[in-house]
Amino acid sequence: MALSLWGCAASMPRVAPEEARQQVMATERAFAKTMADRDLKAFASFISDDTVFFSGPKPLHGKQAVVDFWSRLYQKPQAPFSWEPDEVEVLDSGTLAISSGPVRDPNGKLFARFTSVWRLEAPGQWRIIFDKGNEVCDCAKP
Repeated sequence: MALSLWGCAASMPRVAPEEARQQVMATERAFAKTMADRDLKAFASFISDDTVFFSGPKPLHGKQAVVDFWSRLYQKPQAPFSWEPDEVEVLDSGTLAISSGPVRDPNGKLFARFTSVWRLEAPGQWRIIFDKGNEVCDCAKP
């Protein structure tokens, strides 16, 4: 299986790192828009089949587990939070990227930061393979 995935990645045209970075930034923004739009189906389209999300008491493995868990966050008319990327880095290979940024409550108050790892699965098509949020604190820095 790993060899077949490598073969797919190797056969894709190489994307310049800055172009890939812009693609991931736009993809992350579109992914976040699914929460604002209350569109669970669109949310699911950004998730890789073999993803791992660190949501809840234990990691969620696989797209269906993530969608099932997150579906409750899409049920009410108002989004419970929003997020946006403020950092994106892409490997020189152009096939993996990491994004991170603030997570805000409906009043705009910062309460967490997210980090997502994206994989290029087809030309121009990035999907999340790892996702984790961490609460922020107002701790004094040493």
